[in-house]
Amino acid sequence: MRQATVTRNTLETQITISINLDGTGISKLDTGVPFFDHMLDQIARHGLIDLEIKATGDLHIDAHHTVEDVGITLGQAFAKALGDKKGITRYGHSYVPLDEALSRVVIDLSGRPGLEYHIPFTRATIANFDVDLFLEFFRGFINHAAVTLHIDNLRGINSHHQAETVFKAFGRALRMAVSFDERMAGMTPSTKGTLVG
Repeated sequence: MRQATVTRNTLETQITISINLDGTGISKLDTGVPFFDHMLDQIARHGLIDLEIKATGDLHIDAHHTVEDVGITLGQAFAKALGDKKGITRYGHSYVPLDEALSRVVIDLSGRPGLEYHIPFTRATIANFDVDLFLEFFRGFINHAAVTLHIDNLRGINSHHQAETVFKAFGRALRMAVSFDERMAGMTPSTKGTLVG
């Protein structure tokens, strides 16, 4: 089982994340930011990744540090759980609709952090959650998971639907990328022979 637990403590946040890449989509989430927890649940449920997150942060200021640091810690836990990447599919992609909204997420477990992020949110907040923080979450994740990630919301009017399709697609893309290909057993899916930066 590809599992990891990572704790990250700073003067701004205290975060512990446990992840199981070969799970069934069970989540236990407590970041103190309810809408963010709802989005993280999409990753677990649609990625079939068991995810436990406990975060305490300086929410009396705003949610920025908490959301960004959860992204960082999740990236660290993901990289640790993934291990040497031998036998994995490596690439993953997903299109997910929700009513009028449609998003596409494509990921490469390349060992190189890169982010293309294009979500034209139709409003600035969802349930008091600042949508700008989603960029901080994904930036933190890719920098510490060392993956290349392309996120595109192709259409949408309702910002909740825009966000939810992105996180569902992200979960499904991860699920595809971390899956094993029996034809690649024991092999690294790269002509370089390594997927480390």
